[in-house]
Amino acid sequence: MAQTMIFAIEEINRSQRLLPNVSVGYRIYDTCGSRLSSMSATMALMNGPEFTAGDRCNGHNNTKHLDIIPLLMTISPSASCECLSNRKDYPSFFRTIASDYHQSRALAYIVKHFGWSWVGAVNSDNDYGNNGMTIFLNTAQEEGICVEYSVKFYRTEPDKLQKVVETIKKSTAKVIVAFLTSSEMYNLLEQLSIQNITGLQMIGVEGWITAKNLITPNSFHVLGGSLGFAVRKNDIEGFADYVIKAFWKTVVPCSQTEGNSSQYAVNCNTYQDLLLLKNYNEDVPEQRYSSNVYKAVYAVVHSLHSLLKCKEQAGCEKGLTIQPHTGATVAQYEVVNWQKDSNGSIKFKAVGYYDASLPPDQRFVLNTENITWKPRSVCSESCPPGTRKAAQKGRPVCCYDCIPCAEGEISNETAILFYSKKDTPIVKANNSELSFLLLFSLVLCFLCSLTFIGRPTEWSCMLRHSAFGITFVLCISCVLGKTIVVLMAFKATLPGSNIMKWFGPAQQRLSVLAFTLIQVLICVLWLKISPPFPYKNLKYYNEKIVLDCSLGSTVGFWAVLGYIGLLAVLCFILAFLARKLPDKFNEAKFITFSMLIFCAVWITFIPSYVSPPGKFTVAVEIFAILASSFGLLCCIFVPKCYIILCKPEQNTKQHLMGKGSI
Repeated sequence: MAQTMIFAIEEINRSQRLLPNVSVGYRIYDTCGSRLSSMSATMALMNGPEFTAGDRCNGHNNTKHLDIIPLLMTISPSASCECLSNRKDYPSFFRTIASDYHQSRALAYIVKHFGWSWVGAVNSDNDYGNNGMTIFLNTAQEEGICVEYSVKFYRTEPDKLQKVVETIKKSTAKVIVAFLTSSEMYNLLEQLSIQNITGLQMIGVEGWITAKNLITPNSFHVLGGSLGFAVRKNDIEGFADYVIKAFWKTVVPCSQTEGNSSQYAVNCNTYQDLLLLKNYNEDVPEQRYSSNVYKAVYAVVHSLHSLLKCKEQAGCEKGLTIQPHTGATVAQYEVVNWQKDSNGSIKFKAVGYYDASLPPDQRFVLNTENITWKPRSVCSESCPPGTRKAAQKGRPVCCYDCIPCAEGEISNETAILFYSKKDTPIVKANNSELSFLLLFSLVLCFLCSLTFIGRPTEWSCMLRHSAFGITFVLCISCVLGKTIVVLMAFKATLPGSNIMKWFGPAQQRLSVLAFTLIQVLICVLWLKISPPFPYKNLKYYNEKIVLDCSLGSTVGFWAVLGYIGLLAVLCFILAFLARKLPDKFNEAKFITFSMLIFCAVWITFIPSYVSPPGKFTVAVEIFAILASSFGLLCCIFVPKCYIILCKPEQNTKQHLMGKGSI
């Protein structure tokens, strides 16, 4: 970083565009990673150099310049703590690195991307780590990520470090978000290696993810596969050559001197161990902070240049617009992965990026095929069908037990699965809008069976038949719409055919609405003219009184059933015609099976219904409703769920565009 600063200053001093006839100098202090050294260097810079006026200096003018030195703003190339963004507390602080706000949120996004719902968190016990971890924890909560533990330590606190290691050993979380500096990470890595704690997935920050000091003979078995965000590399023109020349001038004293090609250093015969220097230039492209230092130097110089252009009477240049107004740098990070190359050396492989300047849906890009791992880290596995989640007391929401559903209940996994995969080709290819409407109507079909249970009342008698008739017509209308779409789609592929414009999404919705409204009209007329009503049936059993619902008008009841049957037969015929169409995703055959089951169930229902009434008649009707609903659900949706869950490689556009059948 010091070399970058010197390079930038020398480049500026050679330039005639910035600060003409003015030379820029520098004073560089090494803080050695110590707070005490940092404070000492800061105080030395604030006090300014001792000044003695010579014969050629104007004391008055130079005193002015010396008075300005302690008032100069601070520009940092690496201090990324979000706490420094507070203009009230730090009005004179600026930086050329992005604050940790976006990086902390991006950590939660990458955890969510891989489905890790159960993680641990470790951070440095300082402003950098505490602020960054707070933002991560808040974002993790928003994204539904459970954090098993959040612990912290500072590099000079070995006791706290041991407690952190013990927490990691006892934890069931396999993913650890480490918001640490390279120093703390080195200490943690050392302890994890000593205690042979492996099998962890580390998620890191720019503070350590590309730190060379972490590459040790034993580090890869702990940090191998680590993922994290690194400051984006930006090449500085001419800087690599500058560093290499300076390097050789230092290590090989017999290099040719500038000014006279015939003069060489005295010790040209010194032997140099070049094997030790074979990778001397490896770090040059990895100087991720160099461009930040370069920008900081130029920011200061541009400010001085503008100040020197100010005139005593006219003042300084006006109308400058700075975006953003806070002076904050745009957050741009590389996503890097710890990998080994062919010769066994560790490399930081770029596998994606995060750019906060882009729209939210384009900010985070990850090439998962370039990552050499994909572990699982969940507190509890997903519950299988027929069970439900039961929260574990005192633990996060990601931890639960799977208990069987109560009698008469089913798990609603199908609708949730389809909604979560709504953007995948298999759902889109099957007319997702009608599919979701069909699922909704099936829910209503299952629910309408409840109206047949219990003591008949005036309202329940009217509701049970009308609800049954309307919900089943809505269901069959959706299936009929899907069948027509399949037929139309293949007709539209013929040359010169524009048939699909006559049955687009709007027409599909209108057709479902029209078919359903006809049934609604039939039910309204039935309920208006002669509605069903409760009565005590004494006709068939002398010793029993059967509480039953009289149909009122039998014509109305059979009109409702007949309309459902008409739509079902029409749907069956169309699906049968479309069953052999050449499509990887031709669902007409499944619709044919579902309609076959539907018609068979209701044809069987008719003789059972006209037999002597009683509680068994109601049971038969409930059975017919549930059996036909399950037939539609299983025949149409189970094959799709099978591909989504068990054959994800077939859930691609390329596969669906091929010929054949499922």
